[in-house]
Amino acid sequence: MADDGESGLSSRGDETGSSLDHHGPLSLHLQLPSNQTLRYRGNKAAAWGQAWEEASKDAVDPQELVPEFVLREEEKDSRPLKELPLCLQEKRKLRALQEQATQRLNGWELWRVEKRRMLQRLNSQVGAVISDAEIWRSSLRNIEVWNRDPVLLQLSTFSGPDEFCRLLLVVGFVIAPNATFEALRLNWTSHLNGSLVNVSCLRYSPTPQGLVSYPSYVMDLLSGKGFIEQTYLFYGYYKNSAVNFVGFSYNIPLAYLLTAFFYLLFCLSLIVRRSVYCLKRSLVSEDASLGSYSNKVFAGWDFGLMQQKMVQLRHKSIRYELRMDLEEAALRKHQAEQTTGQRVCLYTFRGLLNILVLTLLGGAFYCIYRATDYSQWLLGNSDSPVKGQYFLELLVAYLPSAVITTANLIVPLIFEVIVRQEKYPLSFEIKITLIRNVFLRLASLVVVLFSLWTQITCSGNPQNSDCLNCGYNNHLHPCWETSVGQEMYKLMIFDLLIMLLVMLFVEFPRKMLVTSYPSCLFFKWWGQQEFLVPYNVLDLVYGQTLCWAGALFCPLLPVLNTIKFIIVFYLKKVSILGKTLPGKQTLLGRYSNFFFLLVLLLGLIISCVPALYSMFV
Repeated sequence: MADDGESGLSSRGDETGSSLDHHGPLSLHLQLPSNQTLRYRGNKAAAWGQAWEEASKDAVDPQELVPEFVLREEEKDSRPLKELPLCLQEKRKLRALQEQATQRLNGWELWRVEKRRMLQRLNSQVGAVISDAEIWRSSLRNIEVWNRDPVLLQLSTFSGPDEFCRLLLVVGFVIAPNATFEALRLNWTSHLNGSLVNVSCLRYSPTPQGLVSYPSYVMDLLSGKGFIEQTYLFYGYYKNSAVNFVGFSYNIPLAYLLTAFFYLLFCLSLIVRRSVYCLKRSLVSEDASLGSYSNKVFAGWDFGLMQQKMVQLRHKSIRYELRMDLEEAALRKHQAEQTTGQRVCLYTFRGLLNILVLTLLGGAFYCIYRATDYSQWLLGNSDSPVKGQYFLELLVAYLPSAVITTANLIVPLIFEVIVRQEKYPLSFEIKITLIRNVFLRLASLVVVLFSLWTQITCSGNPQNSDCLNCGYNNHLHPCWETSVGQEMYKLMIFDLLIMLLVMLFVEFPRKMLVTSYPSCLFFKWWGQQEFLVPYNVLDLVYGQTLCWAGALFCPLLPVLNTIKFIIVFYLKKVSILGKTLPGKQTLLGRYSNFFFLLVLLLGLIISCVPALYSMFV
């Protein structure tokens, strides 16, 4: 009996061992975190996962199935052979199988296979050319390694061939045709119907008469008025007419509106495409079940680092991220052990602080609204006390921009002090601070647009005496579209000036003082300026939103915005590598690509509101 029992146990053990030999490795593979994320990585990854599952069911060596599977999927897979997730030996086998399969083909099938491979090579070459056309790619890579934060995807939206395509759309269909038609002095056919439009509403002559002084030219250049108002820069300069030339008719208003529409549509498609790509990456990266510690320890090192300084920075980055993870875990454990009374006190305190945050935001928005209203009223009235005083007129013109910039500089500092008292985990602390700053930036632009709308439409009352003739306040805004474009133009110019002043008179002197007097307690406490990627990207998002909001009313604003980005990029590069330290708040960097694209999408939606209002209302 004992012998029979031992033999039975041994036979069952042999069966179990053989089962583990065949199914153990594959079942272990199916439990890996990389295999759990197949649902996030598209149809090709799902097909690979299905092949592995079939291999586990049939108890066949998966290495024997890989070439056949890839061969079956060759027509569906547009990637070249070098990009397939196979070892070198399997790639050689696959290449041999492909060549054998090609030799057996003839006629139409052979031509189809060769054409498909030719298109794949062409697609790869075009992708390489487009990648080389991104003039900032290598610089962004250097900054990314230096700062330990993935900035390439965050900043690539504002550079490269996409920006060139947007500029080509505006220049090719609006600026260049109008300049060509005026140079050739072709026949213009007006579309105005005098019986339907009040004659007083068509009077628009902003160009001053008589002798113009030099300070007036500077004032006009900075404010968007005077001589620059009658240029291709603003909406009011373009004629409501068509050009007829040898049987060809070019409708200027239709081309203008369609260009603005397709410009915004192109930006929307670009943001959506990149958002989908970043969403897949963020879903895989942010899944808590994957184990952040194992990812950082076993897959966090970049083996492409060669310089000793970069190696040390990467060491510090990994150590910092692990320390932050441990601190967050300890904080969550401490919060889980709190009593009900302690939690009630904590939530009450957070609620009071959020009321303070809302009060600060409300006060900032009210100041922006009053500044915009007061500025437009002083500049629009002919008997204004600032008329003829160039310096005062310039200050009044930039009053809304100054108030917005002051709010964007002071209120975020208060937010940082408040969020430290709320006792959130560090990752959520960074996120909630960014969300508040995003709301401040975008809502301030909404307040400016709302203030302009109340002045232009007499607070939405067409029966008002100022709006009765034309449906809008033509006394204060003879061409209200140009007024909106001028406001966006001034916001962009002032934003650029503030960036230049901060870099020249704050960051550079700070670097000099801190390095020259290291023993001074104040300078030691002050320290060097840190380069925080999220907040710098937020500045770019704000600038791009201004560009979109004024694209219809100021057609050259995208061109000016591109020039601004080029200037800011190279100045920031010098400032980053020479005057600042890498930011410590790098925890959000890997997850922030999708977040900033969502913010950019929200800014685009806000920017479309005045454009759609102008087109349809």
